[in-house]
Amino acid sequence: MGEGGFGKEGGFGKGKKGGKGKKGGKKGGKKGGDADKEWVPCTKLGRLVKDGKIATLEDIYLHSLPIREYQIIDHFFPAPAGQPGALKDEVVKIHPVQKMTSAGQRNRFVCYALVGDGNGHIGLGSKVGKEVATAIRGAVICAKLNLIPVRRGYWGNKIGLPHTVPMKVTGKCGSVMVRLIPAPRGSAVVGSLTLKKIMAFAGVQDVFSCSSGHTRTKGNFIKATFEALRNTYRFITPELWEPTAFKINPYQEFSDYLMEAKSA
Repeated sequence: MGEGGFGKEGGFGKGKKGGKGKKGGKKGGKKGGDADKEWVPCTKLGRLVKDGKIATLEDIYLHSLPIREYQIIDHFFPAPAGQPGALKDEVVKIHPVQKMTSAGQRNRFVCYALVGDGNGHIGLGSKVGKEVATAIRGAVICAKLNLIPVRRGYWGNKIGLPHTVPMKVTGKCGSVMVRLIPAPRGSAVVGSLTLKKIMAFAGVQDVFSCSSGHTRTKGNFIKATFEALRNTYRFITPELWEPTAFKINPYQEFSDYLMEAKSA
């Protein structure tokens, strides 16, 4: 009786409970391995991309299909970091914010991240997290989901590759307004260090810039510049006036395939 009673209620029982810590360790290891697992798409677009039905990112932009999985972007930029064609990411701003609650002050971190290939694609994302690592990871994923094409053009004669923005474009966020103006070849990016970094990610080599408002608020300045780059494809110039061949939406074109895959 003494053995059973004391063993269950006393220190031996607590020792058994302590053994549960091993279980927790196993679970932790499992979570860490999730990043190495094969991508299983959850959306129609993800299934079409993984199965090779959509060959390029431009097909997605053509039909304005929303991207809900960041693995879709990774699929189109498979090159390892440091290689040409690879998607680079960088944290441009991270700062703490506070909120007063009934339980006391709550501290969190706001992170802004950029991704781009330096060849006409750029994405901007922001994330708030309790930890710095969580905020950075979430901001990079958000930036991949917000990846946009950037249209580039010429300042004068159309010689060589496009090197600047095709027309004057403006972006606004809060009180900050950023204007990008085409520049001749060799002018480089005339603007702040933050703007130069954004232009490098977008692949714009020469541009003049003009900004107004409280540009010291870096988050709004980055968003305004990103909005200006987004507007390069919203202005239709005469060379784009020609009628283009209509293409069927991928969801309609591969509707039978999606139904078969779903039933399987």
